[in-house]
Amino acid sequence: MSRGGAAGCGAAKPQDQGWAWIVLLAAVVLQALTLGFPCCIGVFFTDLQHEFHASNSETSWFPSIMVAVLHGGGPLCSILVKRFGCRFAVMLGGLLSGLGMVSSSFCKSISQLYLTAGLITGLGSCFSFQAGVTVLGYYFVRWRTLANAVASTGVSLGFTLWPLLSQYLLDEMGWRNTFLIFGGILLNCCVCGAIMRPIGSLPQPPKPDEEPGSRAEEAQLSNGASPPHPALQQHTRRTTCLQVLQKYLAFDIFCQNKGYQIYTIGVTWMMMGFALPHVYLVPYAIHNGVEERRAALLISVIGLINIFIRPFTGLLSGHRVFTGRRIYLFSLAALLYGLSNFICVISAEFRVLILYCVILSIAMSGVGALTFQVLMDVVEMDRFSSALGLFTILESITLLIGPPLTGLLVDITSDFRYVFYTSSFFLISAALFMGLSFCALERKNKLREASKAPLSNSSRYPYSETPSDSQSESQPPPAVVYITSI
Repeated sequence: MSRGGAAGCGAAKPQDQGWAWIVLLAAVVLQALTLGFPCCIGVFFTDLQHEFHASNSETSWFPSIMVAVLHGGGPLCSILVKRFGCRFAVMLGGLLSGLGMVSSSFCKSISQLYLTAGLITGLGSCFSFQAGVTVLGYYFVRWRTLANAVASTGVSLGFTLWPLLSQYLLDEMGWRNTFLIFGGILLNCCVCGAIMRPIGSLPQPPKPDEEPGSRAEEAQLSNGASPPHPALQQHTRRTTCLQVLQKYLAFDIFCQNKGYQIYTIGVTWMMMGFALPHVYLVPYAIHNGVEERRAALLISVIGLINIFIRPFTGLLSGHRVFTGRRIYLFSLAALLYGLSNFICVISAEFRVLILYCVILSIAMSGVGALTFQVLMDVVEMDRFSSALGLFTILESITLLIGPPLTGLLVDITSDFRYVFYTSSFFLISAALFMGLSFCALERKNKLREASKAPLSNSSRYPYSETPSDSQSESQPPPAVVYITSI
């Protein structure tokens, strides 16, 4: 991150002590408010359908847009943090989230919900969440890994509490008043942002190498020189645009690094089916005679188990035994996720659905804990933020289109079981693709190494086929270690 962003978040001491732990508590609450929130939308699915006379496909666009923007807005949030600092981004996100939900309570059509709750609330949640995670990288150095692991428990807390609160408020007040209250709750992101005070100087102006075109023009004009030729200006703008894309969207890594290419394609394909159970589980249970309160409890069960399983999975995968092999653990978790969907297809009784939620939660914890650890294994750390930008944007596209397309299939067949068949197809095929592809790539690399003289220092990134640039020992690791809403 640039000097401006680092300074805005705070790069000076004291760290790992005092106020840093208050910031960590705020980050836990922030993740519960933002990442945990979309899980409760399924509680309102049936009511929104009846209110707006909408199909399954039309209704599912609402949570799909919210989750897709939450993922895909990462590069925009990075620019915002760089310019104004983390605290500003978190508080702006809180205002947008609250405004989006308050506006949603007055919507007259399902398409208006796409804009208010989907786009505005989703973008606000993205700003608050990602800036809140970024600030931890500057408040913590020694305990950074622990801080990120603790902060991620907020997601599980949100998964546990939001559905229960949603069902209670829906029964007592209806969905419009509930959305109005949600707007007030999400404004607490601003309180969390206020706690994340800068511990360094204010953001500095961009360096000349960050905006070569605009800074060069400014220097010319200040020296009394005439403005550059329009063709030169156009070329400069084109160069600047390419540099921005290079910084935030790592297309060069995608083309050159086979491991990153396989992993990005696999996860993008997997996300077509990943969110389907979260969107359709509650409507599926209600459709099959489960009482509404008990149906909402199913999502809470997933969140409750996540609280305990996710940190354990993260610690287990960090053991040296799994170094270079985390991709296979990730593929195994995705495979279990896909296979678990067949449980609720067999029976929709509440006891069977509870069993399904337990197994699904274990698999989801593995996927969530490993997603970005594996990405760090396949990409050099000095390009991680760029690789992350492209990675999240591509997965946000499939997160956006997966639920509506499946909803269309349900509208045609009038059978909710196709939701879980579809989810299983994408999860299982993605797991097999990634596991087998990395196995073949590893074998290819071993054969290549065997044909050459052994090197004294093996690469830290076993799946990269491009040489990694040497990094300065003084360069700090990236602030964002775990950015995931999975």
